[in-house]
Amino acid sequence: MTNKSGAFGLRPVRHMDGTPYNGATVKCYISAAYATALFVGDPVVFSPTLAEKDPTGNHPTINKSAGTAGTVVRGVIVGFLQNPDDLEKTYSPASTEGYAFVAMDPNLIYEIRGDGGGALTKAVPGQNAVMIATTAGSTSSGRSGMNLDEGTTTAPGTTQNFTLHVLDVKEQEDNTLGENALYEVLLNTPENKTGRFLGIMAS
Repeated sequence: MTNKSGAFGLRPVRHMDGTPYNGATVKCYISAAYATALFVGDPVVFSPTLAEKDPTGNHPTINKSAGTAGTVVRGVIVGFLQNPDDLEKTYSPASTEGYAFVAMDPNLIYEIRGDGGGALTKAVPGQNAVMIATTAGSTSSGRSGMNLDEGTTTAPGTTQNFTLHVLDVKEQEDNTLGENALYEVLLNTPENKTGRFLGIMAS
């Protein structure tokens, strides 16, 4: 059976203790000085740029995380505060002030689709992986363009600073081990737990 294709980024499904994801988020500020569009499912970090900070100080400011080796992830966008002047828009355009709702619990399990860059084997669960932007994101659906890199640029392995820890291939009827598989993952380099790496440790 051929797996479905198409990116949607990271989607929270449940916590490590087995409880379902309850929709908890942190409201975050997006600066008009930030010239990158953001989408639901995008991994994000806190902005280090003073000019981008929320002028009220009420909310942390976010930027997109590249999701590549050595980068960190604070959380994942699950929605946006609607712009009353454009209620149909489902993403945050570049250079546009707004607010996003970000899942930040480091114990959340997410699902993410592979990019089709290689048929992975049963060795992958328990290994680490990185993300790859296969598209910029969809301005029609509002979905992220991020996938798990199955080997297009960086194949999964034991490298500690890869951003995702692969728990398993999601068990459902339309999903099998192979290209474009749907994986369940943890954030392996969460920004709010510096120094925490899952998977195989160095000797």
